[in-house]
Amino acid sequence: MEEKSLILTDDQVRQKIKRMAYEIYENNFQEKEIILAGIHSQGYELAKLLQNDLEVIASFKVKLIGLNLDKFAPTQSDISLDCDNASLKNKCIVLIDDVMNTGRTMAYSLKAFLNVKVKKIETAVLVNRSHTQFPISTKYAGYELATTINDHVAVELDKNKKVVYLQ
Repeated sequence: MEEKSLILTDDQVRQKIKRMAYEIYENNFQEKEIILAGIHSQGYELAKLLQNDLEVIASFKVKLIGLNLDKFAPTQSDISLDCDNASLKNKCIVLIDDVMNTGRTMAYSLKAFLNVKVKKIETAVLVNRSHTQFPISTKYAGYELATTINDHVAVELDKNKKVVYLQ
């Protein structure tokens, strides 16, 4: 059995998410609506948590959508959104995933927005590992983590407990 090292406790994860929500609000306070696009499944769970915090502090409307793709075969899989493209027009979109490793998943996820004239796209992750091999940068990161490329970061965002492990 692989040994897990706890990186962030439940309280720390919740605090990071709240801080990210305030950062998103500060950079988008003039918007009427922003769209949180969570990459299924853990990115979507993070997006829901950000939406909950944003709805408490922000004056703008927060719309949550899911983005579906096969993270292990993004070029062969269909990339789809849980909404129609017309609802994205001229909107600020925050693309959200749990962990940024190489940037591949986010890079391929952008394909879903290329046929729509959006106002801007920002990225948010709970853990940024900074091993980018794709030209994707993280605008909002809950935690920056220096690891080797072979390490695995596991994020658990279940109903009762939100933790981050290094395996």
